[in-house]
Amino acid sequence: MTTADMNVEDHEQRSIRNPSHDHEHKHRKQIGNRLARIEGHVRSVKEMTLEGRDCSDVLLQIAAIRKALDSAAKLLLKDHLESCVVHAVHNGNEKKTLEDLNKAIDHYIR
Repeated sequence: MTTADMNVEDHEQRSIRNPSHDHEHKHRKQIGNRLARIEGHVRSVKEMTLEGRDCSDVLLQIAAIRKALDSAAKLLLKDHLESCVVHAVHNGNEKKTLEDLNKAIDHYIR
């Protein structure tokens, strides 16, 4: 079992204990796997800098990491809209959920 799998399972267990978050997230494991790959990529880029690799090569890798993070965030947003927001609307909690979504988007897109 990978670290990403354990983190996803930990989150699922926390979700079970959190009654306000008791719905399915179909992309959660995929997001965890992407973040684990990004984590490895960041470690590799750190090693590149410590080894004195060319700055342009390091910057190219940092750009790739940023793109990968944006892709993971996009999938997380999709997951949130398809599960959390839909669940909230069905349960009459749409106002609070939309406020939380707007706050999260404001923090992410500055």
